[in-house]
Amino acid sequence: METENIFSGLKVLDFASFIAGPGAATVLGDFGADVIKVEPPGAGDPHRNTYKIPPQPRSDDNYAWHLDNRNKRGVAVDLKSPHARAILERLVKWADVLVINFPPPVRKRLKLTYEDVAPWNPRLIYADISGYGDEGPEAELPGFDITAYWARTGLLALTRDAGAPPTLPPSGSGDHATAIGLYAAIVTALYRREHTGKGSHVTTSLLAEGIWASSMYIQAALSGAKFFPLHDRKNPPNATFNVYQASDDHWFVIVVVPKDWPAFAKAIGHPDLLLDARFADAATQAANSAQLTTILDEAFRSQPLAHWREALDRAHITYGVVHSPWEDTNDAQLLANEIIVPLEGAGDRLKLTVSNPLKVHGVTKVPARRAPEVGEHNDEVLKQLGFSDDQVDDFRASGAIPHAWHLEATPAGGGR
Repeated sequence: METENIFSGLKVLDFASFIAGPGAATVLGDFGADVIKVEPPGAGDPHRNTYKIPPQPRSDDNYAWHLDNRNKRGVAVDLKSPHARAILERLVKWADVLVINFPPPVRKRLKLTYEDVAPWNPRLIYADISGYGDEGPEAELPGFDITAYWARTGLLALTRDAGAPPTLPPSGSGDHATAIGLYAAIVTALYRREHTGKGSHVTTSLLAEGIWASSMYIQAALSGAKFFPLHDRKNPPNATFNVYQASDDHWFVIVVVPKDWPAFAKAIGHPDLLLDARFADAATQAANSAQLTTILDEAFRSQPLAHWREALDRAHITYGVVHSPWEDTNDAQLLANEIIVPLEGAGDRLKLTVSNPLKVHGVTKVPARRAPEVGEHNDEVLKQLGFSDDQVDDFRASGAIPHAWHLEATPAGGGR
């Protein structure tokens, strides 16, 4: 395969902070778009420092920043400065796509709403991400993935066992799912522009994406369905759709469809279950799920995971081993499918990163390179926009942009 920059020539402005908006821009950059990250001078995007905040894993490397801002150029502009308006106008005229997640009042104050910038560029795709949507009483509330995607949508209530309180999901999990939704909206608008020549204002929200993720259950509620109680591992609705532990403490989940019940019973060394009236079919198994779970617990705890892998594979039973993040870093399946890929320039330790989940067969993505430092490409971008050296100096003197940026010996996106 050869690298084909699918979005070569596509110009993207990333004004967004934290994860979902920048994540969508990263996907565009992975496929060849020229993405400019626009940050405030000084500390820059607050996401630069989230890797330092518990319960995020501790590291000397700013892994979170490089994950969501790789393959971008970085400029720092004080959008509050009246002198920055000329820079903003040229950036918008240059761009095909603008990604933003500022709260509505901030957007209005900075004159960065779609209505403010669209007259500068009628072909612009203005991609807006919010916590709770554009309308309604919660439209202006701030939202993180834990509050808007997980808590507000029912996902946090559902992903726990009976008797356990809601717990915190992995950070950024809702944001990264939402990033793909925003990317899809952007690409849909670009397709529309190909036919009409017109730009668009596209949007999604953490709330909408979280409701979509839990839509099987939301749709069930809309139809008045009767819900089972929260999952109880020892007394589940279905003992053959449950989590079990091997003798070496590895957990795994089994998914046994009714047609595979005979093969499953034999694979675990219990052909006697096929003669037990309590487990004759799916209905009787459900009625006696606690008893069946006890039998399966005892069986699975008698042998290590390697034994069960071999037995279940031989019987063609579907199962999934519960992996830790450390196990994923060495997973041959992830490497073979380029789900984890090399990362250039982020330091001696941070040499791999997670690719976006989209794949176009026959095409390789742009090699991942480190995320930019605050204002790293100011001079380069401003001169590309047509500003002279004197004008750049004037912007710097006025405070619209910071003083010249110098590359550290070992760049780390604010991580060292």
